[in-house]
Amino acid sequence: MSLCQYFTKRPLESTARAVSNESMAKRKQELFEVKCPCCEAKLQIDAELKVVISHQEHVKPPSIQDMAEAVQRLRGEEARRGEVFSKSVEQHKSHQKVLERKFDELLKQAKESPDSAPPPKRPFDFD
Repeated sequence: MSLCQYFTKRPLESTARAVSNESMAKRKQELFEVKCPCCEAKLQIDAELKVVISHQEHVKPPSIQDMAEAVQRLRGEEARRGEVFSKSVEQHKSHQKVLERKFDELLKQAKESPDSAPPPKRPFDFD
């Protein structure tokens, strides 16, 4: 439920009451229009009563204008998905080699300078 739907379905506050035609005309001038940032609906709000008076939902354009264009777009997405998948497979194949090289490099550094870092504390050393 969007924010504007929440406010339009909310019951009117106790300050809202029946008014004469004269004050109704004045109130119509006090309405101001706001565009909802989440759903782009138009809300008319009464400043005095602090309630939503009118709510117009945003009309979305149709997602598919031309069927041929939609088919072409889907074919392009299919090719892009294939490229992403093949790239992922290549990364997965080389991942083990990368880990082995990183381990070898760290092992080499540890052998060159064994006293650079103190050994980690054991759990019973904290007592």
